[in-house]
Amino acid sequence: MPGFELVGEEERKAVNELFDDGGVLFAHGFDNIRNNRYHVREFEEEFAKCLGVKYAQAVSSGTAALKIALLALGVKPGVEVITQAFTFIATAEAIIDIGAKPIFINIDETLNMDPNELESAISDKTTAIIPVHMLGVATEQDKILIIARKYGIPVLDDACESLGAEWGNEKLGAQCEIGAWSCDAGKTVIAGEGGMITTNNRELYLLAREYHDHGHMSNEALPRGKDTHRIHGFNYRMTEIQAVIAKVQLQKLDYIVKKNRENYSIIESTLIKIKGVKLRKIPSKCKPLCDTIIIQFPTKVVANSFVSRLQSEGLGTKNVPDAIEWHFVKYWDHMLSHFELNADELNKSVESSSQILEKCVALPIMVKTSSREINRQASILKNIIHRILT
Repeated sequence: MPGFELVGEEERKAVNELFDDGGVLFAHGFDNIRNNRYHVREFEEEFAKCLGVKYAQAVSSGTAALKIALLALGVKPGVEVITQAFTFIATAEAIIDIGAKPIFINIDETLNMDPNELESAISDKTTAIIPVHMLGVATEQDKILIIARKYGIPVLDDACESLGAEWGNEKLGAQCEIGAWSCDAGKTVIAGEGGMITTNNRELYLLAREYHDHGHMSNEALPRGKDTHRIHGFNYRMTEIQAVIAKVQLQKLDYIVKKNRENYSIIESTLIKIKGVKLRKIPSKCKPLCDTIIIQFPTKVVANSFVSRLQSEGLGTKNVPDAIEWHFVKYWDHMLSHFELNADELNKSVESSSQILEKCVALPIMVKTSSREINRQASILKNIIHRILT
C-alpha cells in the first residue's frame, strides 16, 4: 500500500498553503480567518466523486469509519455482525465496541469471505454483514449481496485495504449500503491517520455525519453554537491538516494503481510459469489494486522455507506471515469473551482458514521500484522457489 512512497513536495506545499490561508486546523467554523477554505469538505466531495457515490463522510480513522457505519445501520448491543476470519483486528474491535457479537466465517481461495458459509451463519440476531476486501482484492461481491438481500441484511464494505480496486465497471466499495475506508500510514492514499464512510443512502450519511461530530446536524440556518441535534454522538472528526494531505494523495491514486499493476504483472508473469506455484484466486469481476501478490505453497513447511530464504536475500513479506497475528482471528485470545467461544472452539471454527493462510506468503508491490529492480526481484523469487520445490 504505497501512498507513503509518494509523500513529497506536493503534500508539503498543501500544508504550507493551509497555514497561509489562516492556519485553521478545525473542520468547522472560524469563517472569518480561514479564507473560505474547508478542506475536509473538499476531500469528502472529491472522494465521493472518485468512488462514484453520492456521499462521503471523513472521519478520524478507518476503525472509526467501521464503528460509525455500523451505528448508522442500527447495530446495537446484543445483536450479531458477520465478518470473516482473515481481516485486520479493527473490524472485530468496531463490532465489539458497539456491544455486538462478531461472528467469523472462513475464507476461501480468494482469501476473503467464503460465500458458501455465509447463509448458514445468519441468525435472527444478524444485523449486518461485513465482507473485507483484503490486500487489494474483492470478496465475491455478487454472491454475498444475493444472500444478504434474501434476508434483508445490510452489507458494510470494509474496503480499507483496497482503494483503487474495481468491481465490474465500478470502483470496489460502491456496491453495498455503506463502505468504510482508511487513510492511515500504510494505505493507498494516506493522511497519517484518517478514514472515510461512503454511501448512496442519505439517511445513513446524515446519521454518520451527526454521530462523528457530537450529534451536530450542521444546520445551515444556525451558527454552530446553536446547532440542532437528534442523536448523541462522539468525536471522530478529521482535521484540516489531514484533509489537505489526503487531497493531494487522492490526486495520485490513478498513478499509484497504474504502477502497482505494471509492477505486479512483471512478478506475476514470472511466478505463473513455475510448476507448483499457485497464486491467490481473483474473482472474475475484480480488477485488483495489485499492491500485494500472494503465493500459496503446497505445505506450511515449504512456505516457511520460502520466507526464510526470502529474508536472507533482503526481501520481506506483507502481513502474511509477518503480521498474521493482527490479521487472523485465531490469535485474538484476548477477545474470546466477546466471541463467546473458548480457544478450542474458535480454532476449530476457523481451521479451514488456518490451513489456507499457513501456506500463503504475501509480497508487497511498491510503486517507486524500477522495472529493472522488479525484474531482479522476480528472478530472485524464481530461484528461491525452484530450490525449495525441487
